[in-house]
Amino acid sequence: MTVAVATGLWQLDPTATTVALKHKTMWGLVTVKGVFSGVTGSGEVGEDSTATGVFSVAAASIDTKNEKRDVHLRSADFFDTDNHPEITYAVRTAELRGSDQVHVTGQLTVRGISRPHTFTAGLADVSADAVTLNAEFVIDRKDFGLDWNQLGMMKDRTTITAALRFTRKG
Repeated sequence: MTVAVATGLWQLDPTATTVALKHKTMWGLVTVKGVFSGVTGSGEVGEDSTATGVFSVAAASIDTKNEKRDVHLRSADFFDTDNHPEITYAVRTAELRGSDQVHVTGQLTVRGISRPHTFTAGLADVSADAVTLNAEFVIDRKDFGLDWNQLGMMKDRTTITAALRFTRKG
């Protein structure tokens, strides 16, 4: 059975959305986990059932449960939040494939550097007024100028996990 998402405008519900990261450090022995609390987004589902939109994360909202590390992540060594306050994903197309998979093509921008990025999200909790997309994908931090790596102790790849809850607007 294919699930249909209603056409129209959709707004991200930040209270029901989670965006997190996992990154190996200490030469792969420790996994740092963090959550971004500042998330916004909106999109539109067209008559052809494809969607477009934009999703933003306040880079300074990172919380790894270690204030000293969080301050360093906000610095110019990493996210440089004073100059690049948002991480964005501009969705060019999102189309349903199969019964519950959404193929998303867009552009990810981190630290002012934009790269094309594609991933597959799972469609969950679909109703007439709300939908949740669950995704996990890996990025290479060096592609976005995040190349600080004291003593070579950090891996290059970061796993991003997102549960994005959208509600229908009007």
